[in-house]
Amino acid sequence: MADIREAASDLGIPQMAIMTKIDGACGETEKNLSNVYKSKHVKKKMKDFSATVGIPMNCFFPIKNYSEEIDINDDVDSLILSALRRMIDFGDDFINKI
Repeated sequence: MADIREAASDLGIPQMAIMTKIDGACGETEKNLSNVYKSKHVKKKMKDFSATVGIPMNCFFPIKNYSEEIDINDDVDSLILSALRRMIDFGDDFINKI
């Protein structure tokens, strides 16, 4: 995986990581998803993974999966759409550099 990430980095391809199932990471995010960026446990997990794979912290996006819900939830949608927006921005910036 590190080889692929390094090759992509050499080509200037933007990299990001999506951290899923954050509602199960700690009780704080399970109770209130809007606390995801305040959670010390989620932040520690992100830092650990960042150190392992070399992707900067500002390229990590925690989201919650719609795995058991029937109805939509604005907090879940907000995290997913924020990550999607950043993916589009990263891709757009990459295309403009070519």
